[in-house]
Amino acid sequence: MKKILLVEDDPNLGLLLQDYLQLKGKFDVVLCKDGEEGLRAFTKQIFDLLILDVMMPKKDGFTLGKEIRKINAHVPIIFATAKGMIEDKMQAFNLGGDDYITKPFRIEELLLRINALLKRTENSEKKEEEKQSHFKVGRYEFDYTGQTISIDDHHQKLSTKEAELLRLLCLRKNEVLTREEALLNIWHDDNYFNGRSMDVFLSKIRKYLKDDQNVEIINVHGRGYKLLIN
Repeated sequence: MKKILLVEDDPNLGLLLQDYLQLKGKFDVVLCKDGEEGLRAFTKQIFDLLILDVMMPKKDGFTLGKEIRKINAHVPIIFATAKGMIEDKMQAFNLGGDDYITKPFRIEELLLRINALLKRTENSEKKEEEKQSHFKVGRYEFDYTGQTISIDDHHQKLSTKEAELLRLLCLRKNEVLTREEALLNIWHDDNYFNGRSMDVFLSKIRKYLKDDQNVEIINVHGRGYKLLIN
């Protein structure tokens, strides 16, 4: 489920958008009533997309977007405003906005824009992930293509499944890698027997990483695994 930050000072419109997106789009929507509240929420949580009203008290949407871009240069931002002038649209994109919608708008149109923007972002992230083959894991160097883990002068050769599993953990570093995602990506089937096989590979990877106490693979009960690097 994707998490959306919606910053809208009109309480009726804000609740309408929140309810619709959570029902129709199956998103988790955090609603804030002004720019200052929106900034606090953004600094405390991780969001997949932001919808920022431009005309707001305390801190307008453009100011909020500018401050957010200093913290995160990549999270998708949609600006929403009653202004339809070309100067406002130019300002929205110059501030790092990814899309712009003019009020009044149909909620269905907003949903289409959200889905299109998230799909584009996911495709871009996937391409970047596909390119990455070298990882720093604490004191270890992990070469996915060469299927080796190295520390000091010691080199450990990995099997293909071990390399694929460690790469997924590295791509989700300090985040939860669900069992389902790992099984479907590597084994293409999340049945019981593949799950048991994955547990064996995880045990081996843990042994390979035992010489650095700042590196740990933990079980997240009922969800999956997390590669922690302190």
